[in-house]
Amino acid sequence: MTAPLESVERLDADDPLRHFRTDFALRDGLIYLDGNSLGAMPKAALARMDTALRREWSEGLITSWLDADWVNAPRRVGDKIARLIGANAGEVIAADSTSVNIFKALTAALSLRPGRKVLLTETTNFPTDHYMMQGIAGFAGGTIESCAVPPEAVLDRLDDDVAVLLLTQVHYKTGRIHDMADITRRAHDVGALVIWDLSHSTGAIEVDLNAANADFAVGCGYKFLNGGPGAPAYIFAAERHHGARPVLSGWFGHARPFAFDEDYTAADGIERFLCGTPPVLGLTALECGVDIMLRADMRDIRRKSVALSALFIEQMESRCGEFGFALISPRDSDVRGSQVAFAHPEGYAIMQALKARGVIGDFRAPDVMRFGLTPLYQRYSDVTDTVEHLRQICDHREWDRAEYRIPAAVT
Repeated sequence: MTAPLESVERLDADDPLRHFRTDFALRDGLIYLDGNSLGAMPKAALARMDTALRREWSEGLITSWLDADWVNAPRRVGDKIARLIGANAGEVIAADSTSVNIFKALTAALSLRPGRKVLLTETTNFPTDHYMMQGIAGFAGGTIESCAVPPEAVLDRLDDDVAVLLLTQVHYKTGRIHDMADITRRAHDVGALVIWDLSHSTGAIEVDLNAANADFAVGCGYKFLNGGPGAPAYIFAAERHHGARPVLSGWFGHARPFAFDEDYTAADGIERFLCGTPPVLGLTALECGVDIMLRADMRDIRRKSVALSALFIEQMESRCGEFGFALISPRDSDVRGSQVAFAHPEGYAIMQALKARGVIGDFRAPDVMRFGLTPLYQRYSDVTDTVEHLRQICDHREWDRAEYRIPAAVT
């Protein structure tokens, strides 16, 4: 059944999150379905960054490390993110990139499990997770093993030689959600630690790290947290693991960074997971996005996300069913994150034709079209309008143009 226009209009009118759309800079006529890759810019970021540049940097210069509280930005923003992911104050620090934080978490976990040699993940996990594991194994000269098994075999592979299991809670292509509490418990049963990659979770689904007894977690700031391109990431370490050694022993992770000791002494708490000088401007923009997220109710966000994705699937199958799109996201909304993904042999070219119509999604090789659903600024009408664009593109073969088949540097 195709959703009647009046029912979609009613959904938009009754949406408890509809007022958040005005917090974001979105040009007229644009349908933006790529917030799971790069979130929209908060309007507040313009004024906040202007203050950071003109007053704090230009006028305050070095004094702003104290006067503008730059020095505490990683902890301050980290404590705010902690409220979104079920962590306590002092268990999250905002710094570096997701990849670097994965390295820190892996090495910290290894330091807590001496004698164990296996870093375990699933095949199809996001590539940087594999690469960091492989890099550590290569540097360790055979004393550490990087192991990836099919998703259905992960739990069977857990044994007493596994030091750490690294999984992405919401799969970056399909959107499938792992059961964090169950997997963490089963890893702990064999003495392994678990690192959760929350890059497609935080701000998209309800997360409760401490309720799941999680060990470590990482995530990026530029997707659902709307922190801007290349925004600083974050790392969670449960308080019981604050004695771990994350290897990257940079000066901001030192117990007394301005004592300038030549020998490293790690800070006592989450600050030991810092490394170099904090990226103040990036943290400034990120904090604007996090502050918006903290004003919303995650239960409302999740309910709307489920409704948007269900509508997307229903519309695609009722209006574009004859064009060869294959749903690869789970049908069960309980295990589906805030995105819908379809495979199509001409997926890349179709996505380019869609962008030419002012609808932005993204493509993941070899054939996956991803549509991110960001409830704070997405409308139900965006979903029905997108499917209508797709129907017209396929009906008229608008995708069948040479320029739409040339792979871009960023897809």
